[in-house]
Amino acid sequence: MLLTPLTAGTLPLPNRLVMAPMTRSRASGGLVTGLTAEYYAQRAGAGLIITEGTQPCVIGQGYIDTPGLHTPEQAAAWRVVTDAVHSRGGRIFVQLMHSGRIGHPSLYPDGSRPLAPSAIPSGEKLYTPDGLLDHPEPREMTLADIARAIDDFVASARLAMEAGFDGVELHGASGYLIHQFLAGNTNRRTDAYGGPIANRLRFAVEVARAVGDAIGPERVGIRLSPGSTLNGIRESDTELLYPELIRALVPAGLAYVHISEFGTRDITKVIRAEWPGTLILNPHPAGDAPATAADGVEALRDDVADAISLGQLWLANPDLPERIAAGGPFTAADPASFYGGDHRGYTDYPTSAEA
Repeated sequence: MLLTPLTAGTLPLPNRLVMAPMTRSRASGGLVTGLTAEYYAQRAGAGLIITEGTQPCVIGQGYIDTPGLHTPEQAAAWRVVTDAVHSRGGRIFVQLMHSGRIGHPSLYPDGSRPLAPSAIPSGEKLYTPDGLLDHPEPREMTLADIARAIDDFVASARLAMEAGFDGVELHGASGYLIHQFLAGNTNRRTDAYGGPIANRLRFAVEVARAVGDAIGPERVGIRLSPGSTLNGIRESDTELLYPELIRALVPAGLAYVHISEFGTRDITKVIRAEWPGTLILNPHPAGDAPATAADGVEALRDDVADAISLGQLWLANPDLPERIAAGGPFTAADPASFYGGDHRGYTDYPTSAEA
């Protein structure tokens, strides 16, 4: 089931195995490198690659050594990556991730505070070469800031097209900016972007529509994580929020919705019923173990998704479709090399033939 073809938007996918976005923190000065191109090209057998979270603007950066896509130089660097993936027959979307309050003045040239829907700190910390630093209280976004953030997503999506990407995924999950607008504990606004659900989902829908208008909705996906508590998020109305959000997104005609499960399948089934298009699922198995191919097969068999995104399994098995077809074996990923470093734990995982 995982190896059968699928179409997302208008993009034909040779299989239903999606490489999930995974932060690797190997982009010096916001620029991806030739090593990045090799990393993604090795995994071009995926039905679709979704890149690591990539900031659409300077103030959108949330971690050290993450890539950007808001300057011509960054687009040119990404072009090397997309050319490498396409030369091996792959398809690749860039995930645009504005971190919102999950940031720090040390990341920004002007030392400004990160932006958020409301001035509520995350209570989390940022890892830096100088150690762990507390996330500061963010500055509450003005209406002009909100309009500028939407423009930043649009400008970055246009650069993505110039860089040769097949499309973009909007990161609306895991406690980052779009998610911060959705959740009641991070959005205490009293204007048109806060309060009732219809107001809290406004930013997500406006970003999706604006980016779709700019590059074509068939080139745009969005990732959501209903019920997630990452980065200090606490949703009190998950069961009401996400069906209403999905219904508001349907007219935008996006290529797909990408759900990152967080401990329950009930809300996934509700979203599946509401969303008429392609649904990609990052399954959340019981416990903390990374998802397996079997988890994906189960979700497809139960018809709760059209495609399955996997993380660590792709990280450590660059020829994952071939390994699944053969029934394994599967290499385990090394957590010590997840973030930062050189080629070790990045491009040196062997294929089954090499092993």
